[in-house]
Amino acid sequence: MSNSIGKDFRFFSLLQFALPTMVMMVFLSLYTIVDGICISRFVGTDALSAANIVYPVLSLVIAVGVMLSTGGSAVIAKKIGEGRLPEARENFSFLVLVGFLLGVLFAVVGNLLIVPTVRLLGATDLLLDYCLDYLSILLWLSPACILQILFQSFFVTAGKPALGLLLTVSGGLANMVLDYAFMGPLNLGIAGAALATGIGQLIPSAVGLCYFSLSRHSLYLVKHRFQGPVLLQSCLNGSSEMVTNLSTAVVTFLFNIVMLDLRGEDGVAAITIVLYGQFLFNALYMGFSMGVAPVISYNYGGQNHRMLQRLFQICIWFISLSSVAVTALALLSSPIIVEIFTPAGTPTYELAKTGFFLFSFNYVFAGINIFASSMFTAFSDGKISAIISFVRTFVFIVINILLLPALVGVNGVWLSVPIAEFMTLFLAAFFFMRKKDDYHYIRSSRPDST
Repeated sequence: MSNSIGKDFRFFSLLQFALPTMVMMVFLSLYTIVDGICISRFVGTDALSAANIVYPVLSLVIAVGVMLSTGGSAVIAKKIGEGRLPEARENFSFLVLVGFLLGVLFAVVGNLLIVPTVRLLGATDLLLDYCLDYLSILLWLSPACILQILFQSFFVTAGKPALGLLLTVSGGLANMVLDYAFMGPLNLGIAGAALATGIGQLIPSAVGLCYFSLSRHSLYLVKHRFQGPVLLQSCLNGSSEMVTNLSTAVVTFLFNIVMLDLRGEDGVAAITIVLYGQFLFNALYMGFSMGVAPVISYNYGGQNHRMLQRLFQICIWFISLSSVAVTALALLSSPIIVEIFTPAGTPTYELAKTGFFLFSFNYVFAGINIFASSMFTAFSDGKISAIISFVRTFVFIVINILLLPALVGVNGVWLSVPIAEFMTLFLAAFFFMRKKDDYHYIRSSRPDST
């Protein structure tokens, strides 16, 4: 089989295929955390606060890129599986152009409206300059940000996940090194952090453009026309992933407001540490789900029901076993992880240590829920994927944040996400059973010609 997403996958070969994406997502979470630590240490907590204030704008840019990449990848991989490779290349080229143009739109409009935007987000006079310096640079680099996200998925779809991983690691390492150089010796302040992040995004986006322009393997850039239905289908398919990114910004805001009311600034610092941990541990599940999604789309397009059934079984077993291991690791390492951010014995440390421990029980359920949403995206069923994602990342969490603290105090904040994930598990199971005969990922009692 010339295309590696069409191989006869078994347990270890599927894990091997998905591993680069898993490592990539974990690495992305790590260098994002390092970015925040460097801002705090080299510039100060006011600068870190400014970075958090403008986060919703950056989250919107990322959300658009994730929507196009995940939704478009499902469309393209399905057509490759159906043997429609020339059409898949046209779709790919069109989506890359759309992503770039949307990045330009964010850069221009965002900078024209930057002052009222950061004021609307809550920037005080003390933080205004920090917000403007940081956000302006990252907005101008929005095209690189979106292209980087697109190529992360499309390298997997093209059967080159290792190359995508290499570029992501290269960009991340450049970001880390430049964080120190720009904010340390060169004393560029928070603008240095934005430049480091932007350059880290430019590396995979520029190399990706070169690769897909010069390569003549599976996917590469070709002449194309406007393809409205493809854009609409990609947006619908990727809407759940977009919802996830946007919901994170809103939920983080709610966490901060509730904790500020319950425990003041120590509470806000504690919830920030706990959410960093969630970002890191969930990266494993997100990476695995992203890594196997093109394989699912390919076999769905090729109507290979037996392979779909095997893939589903492998994914459920792997996620179930790894969820137990990840939860155990999070529970045992909670004091160590918390101490990386704040010294032991401080009020923030004691609060965060307890919170991290209680919060970690969500990892038992999170993996299956993340995979469920991603799997239906791979089937081009954006509606089901969006329902699972929106209910999981917004509805259930918001309900729990607003109700549980009133009932059990600060522990209600820590338990809001574990309970939300547990509730979502039933929704995911419901759709698994409801859609099994539509997509044939569970063996049916009815005869199957494949």
